[in-house]
Amino acid sequence: MHSIKQDYESRVAHFFVSKITISTDKAPAALGAYSQAVRSGSLVFVSGQLAIDPETGKMPPEDIAEQTDRVLRNLNAIVGTAGATLADVVKTTVYLSNMNDFAAMNGVYEKYFSDSAPARATVEVSRLPKDALVEIDAIVVIPS
Repeated sequence: MHSIKQDYESRVAHFFVSKITISTDKAPAALGAYSQAVRSGSLVFVSGQLAIDPETGKMPPEDIAEQTDRVLRNLNAIVGTAGATLADVVKTTVYLSNMNDFAAMNGVYEKYFSDSAPARATVEVSRLPKDALVEIDAIVVIPS
């Protein structure tokens, strides 16, 4: 018979030990040695997404609103493949190549997270891969 302590330890061990790679062709393939997302227990860690169209492999022109929309569609595709929705996102980090683009990015972002906005950090970086204007990563809790 298992004790409550053994049951707890078993659940904690499973939570931290399991690692499942999440991948979909509805978002761009990883550009390097990383996964689109990794699930561990009920958490999904989504790698930073760029505004690359998965069908064409191209990015929209240098327009922050278009790029943000494409990034969030890519993020949504990965989150959906993991068995969740954007409402299950608990944290994002937004990387901008120019903080002056914050208002335009935020205008698009809030359309995707209007009902339950996750915690968020937004930072300006000196450069993003492929000279993108925006990159967003996320942490998701899979509903039980």
